[in-house]
Amino acid sequence: MVELNTLRQFLAVARLEHLSRAAEELRVAQPSLSRTIARLEGELGAPLFDRGGRLRLNDAGRLFRDHVERALGELDAGRRAVAEAAGGGAGVVRLASETFLTLTGPLAAYKRDHPAVEVELHWSPAEDMARRLRARDVDLCVASQPIGADGLGSARLFEEPVGVGAPRDHPLAGRAVVSVDELADEPFVTAREGHWTRRLLDRLFAARGRTPRIVCESDEPSAIADLIGAGLGIGLVPAFARRGPAPSPVEWIAVDSPDCRRVVTLYWNADSRPPTAARSMRAALTGWDWGGTRR
Repeated sequence: MVELNTLRQFLAVARLEHLSRAAEELRVAQPSLSRTIARLEGELGAPLFDRGGRLRLNDAGRLFRDHVERALGELDAGRRAVAEAAGGGAGVVRLASETFLTLTGPLAAYKRDHPAVEVELHWSPAEDMARRLRARDVDLCVASQPIGADGLGSARLFEEPVGVGAPRDHPLAGRAVVSVDELADEPFVTAREGHWTRRLLDRLFAARGRTPRIVCESDEPSAIADLIGAGLGIGLVPAFARRGPAPSPVEWIAVDSPDCRRVVTLYWNADSRPPTAARSMRAALTGWDWGGTRR
């Protein structure tokens, strides 16, 4: 019989693919963690990791990880359901998103209306969201790009145009509209690979057989407008960013392409009944007046 603690330790190693970092995170000795993983592989009768150089989860490990995530997720969901019932229906809701800038309004309203609910926010890249939902690691995900996976429910929150942000002294500043071809030789400030703005930029240029000239990749999407304003280059900026309380350091220019848009979508696991708190937040987000965006 495999113990729950062994399974949780396996998931940590599988996620990090690094024994010493997993041991540090779990606060156990690395030799003890190595013995735990070896013992688990012995019980299963198959190696779960490739150990040629860097530790890598193999096919059997990925298969086992998916089952373990679902099993522990169901166990956690059961515990939360009992705690929720015993606590009078308050509970906890866990929300993952690529960015929280667009969610501050509805989240603040939700907390005012549900003060007893504990809200956990998790930053997550879109490529991890389906797995986290299936594993019950989070209850809801908000993504600015499609998540293609079976067993997920979804609701579009809003869509909006994405324009080009340029420094105020840039030759494009003052233009109402610009074509993608006119941007071909411009230096771009953008997010790292995988982020929705980077994928949109690559897609716009690839459709024209081009590659964007990227001079800055940032892991802080919220800093992109400031980097553009500092004169490092131009970049894609959603229309939502223009409605912030502080004046923007960049000029926003529409892009003459029907594909230069983002669709913000809420996702959840459709294969199980969510906790009461998750259902109430889902209703709050889908019922929110996003103002100025097209539903």
